[in-house]
Amino acid sequence: MKLSKRQKLFLTCFLGAMAALAPLSTDMYLPALPTVQYDLGITTSLAQMTLTMTMVGMALGQIFAGPLSDMRGRKVPLLIGMIVFTGAVAGCVFSRSIFWFLVFRFITGFAGSCGIVISRAIARDIYEGAELTRFFAILMMINGLAPILAPILGGQILLFTSWRGIFVVLTGIAVMLTTATLIYRETLPKEQRLKNLGATFAKYPQLLKDRYFRGHCLLQCFIFGAFFTYLAGSSFVFQNIYDVSPQGFSLIFGGIGVGLLLMGSLPARFAGRIPDVVMLKNSVLVSVIGSAVLLVCFFLAMPLFVIVPVLFVTIVPLSVIGAASFSLALSRQGKNAGSASALIGFFSMILGGLMMPVVGIAGDHNALPMSFIMFLGYGLGYLCFLRMIAPEHKAELHR
Repeated sequence: MKLSKRQKLFLTCFLGAMAALAPLSTDMYLPALPTVQYDLGITTSLAQMTLTMTMVGMALGQIFAGPLSDMRGRKVPLLIGMIVFTGAVAGCVFSRSIFWFLVFRFITGFAGSCGIVISRAIARDIYEGAELTRFFAILMMINGLAPILAPILGGQILLFTSWRGIFVVLTGIAVMLTTATLIYRETLPKEQRLKNLGATFAKYPQLLKDRYFRGHCLLQCFIFGAFFTYLAGSSFVFQNIYDVSPQGFSLIFGGIGVGLLLMGSLPARFAGRIPDVVMLKNSVLVSVIGSAVLLVCFFLAMPLFVIVPVLFVTIVPLSVIGAASFSLALSRQGKNAGSASALIGFFSMILGGLMMPVVGIAGDHNALPMSFIMFLGYGLGYLCFLRMIAPEHKAELHR
């Protein structure tokens, strides 16, 4: 599909913002998690459950949003999702009990999943091969701004108002994204759309029978499970164990986000020169080693100036892992891009969402559960790479 420079610029910004819905929905109120816990009178695990409901909603929502976009086109499902997303975020502002807050967090994730999965499908509509990898890398870089800016913005908002003010700002962002969706022009022609929803859902078992594609799903399941464990536990670890203020935590979190942003430039720079699978292998291996060192550091109660650099090295390869794995997995799927993107999105969020409350099971002054789950997730992800993905790329990996 040929696009003008102006259209490419709009789509890059638009899809980057849509892909950033997950970090925007979670990272902005991470500095406020201890405050939410106190204000609602709930346990640490229940506070982390608010993140779980968002992640589970996003995981399940993608299962439906992807097929719908393959059948109805990208624009209509995306617009409906953004309207519901806006209403759910606004509902969080007025929630006075943990029950309603959890309900609205689930709806936020479910509706917001439309932006996440459909943005990747749109990318597949207009790009392929090395160009697709470059575009995914650009999306990851734009997406990387969200973990930098969101917690910093959230921390600053807490200086002037309560945690509810964070959701007021999120509502404003949601309104802008809904407006941008109205401007977006459809990228999936009618003749390329699947004919009925049943046939679309039937693609899921077909996709999962593909060992290579299944390998990418499981790799992202474990890798992002480790990452979301870090999201759930980091605010309690830094604020409760190391006595860092919400603003200080937001700066640490934002600094790691800068690393994610800079690392995200590598796939775009080396696409076509270094095979995607080589970048994927090395990035996962770095995270495995980093998480092992992090576990030892927490066990030995190492000081903050040691923990932060180790955590940085462990987390930042995620940008390369995400771009390379998505590109490799979707490059073989053609018109099934929406369904394939939905499955990968489901697997990349479901484990992380389910594990988030487990991080706080030992209380809010213990970092070992977080670091152990991270090490386990990265290790299992690397095992999936070796067993299910690497065999398809023997020539590239042995150059």
